[in-house]
Amino acid sequence: MGLKAILFDLDDTLLWDDRSVAEAFTATCETAAMQYPQLQAVELELSVRKEARSIYESFDTFPFTKIIGINPFEALWGNFTEGDNENFRKLHALAPGYRTAAWTQGLQALGVDDAGLGQELAELFPKERRARPIVYEQTFPLLNALKGNYKLLLLTNGSPDLQKEKLAGVPELAAYFDHIIISGQFGEGKPAIAIFQHAMQLLNIEPSEGLMIGDKLTTDILGSNRVGMRNVWINHHAAVRSNEIAPTYEISDISQLLPIIQAL
Repeated sequence: MGLKAILFDLDDTLLWDDRSVAEAFTATCETAAMQYPQLQAVELELSVRKEARSIYESFDTFPFTKIIGINPFEALWGNFTEGDNENFRKLHALAPGYRTAAWTQGLQALGVDDAGLGQELAELFPKERRARPIVYEQTFPLLNALKGNYKLLLLTNGSPDLQKEKLAGVPELAAYFDHIIISGQFGEGKPAIAIFQHAMQLLNIEPSEGLMIGDKLTTDILGSNRVGMRNVWINHHAAVRSNEIAPTYEISDISQLLPIIQAL
């Protein structure tokens, strides 16, 4: 059967989330370095990332966040105000203290014991991240070429309020899609078979009529493989993969995607 629908991941597929987070870290860490000249912004970022991951994985919400697909650095700026699962209420309550602890302990690991600065940075980072809704240069030319010719569906892992906020930061993006599925609303995230089956039901397609586009082998590619759907892995960083999870196609950025779609 011919191609009828294209499913897109959001973060680091259409939105350049890695860059948004990296720039927010840089701006926040440079603020700290202005107060403590012995601090290096790069070292502080690495330290905070390490502490944040350790604290995040210690919470009893961690297994749930793995199922939904919410990473430690999203919790450094997300509020978790939506979602039916009780774990979202727990995350909402944990988030302020988590952010402060991550920054305070990140500073302490570098010899700076300043709880006040930790609190300041914990409040600054979310502002810096929200100020950076960045899309790839090729995102809108690609979507313009596809809209009207294929059904388009956005399939994203994450907290409902945070993913909606990311979309609101680029307000013209959501209108391109016939359907938007957020794992935190559905109850499971990629690579669960159920969320891909739900997407196909909404699109009224068979697996052979869809194409999944995403940057993560372990979610986008593995999940679409499980339901027998073709896929395209965007390998931004020239990562070397094993044959354990094999994409149908591999590209380095979405500017290479249109010829593949046109050939199907």
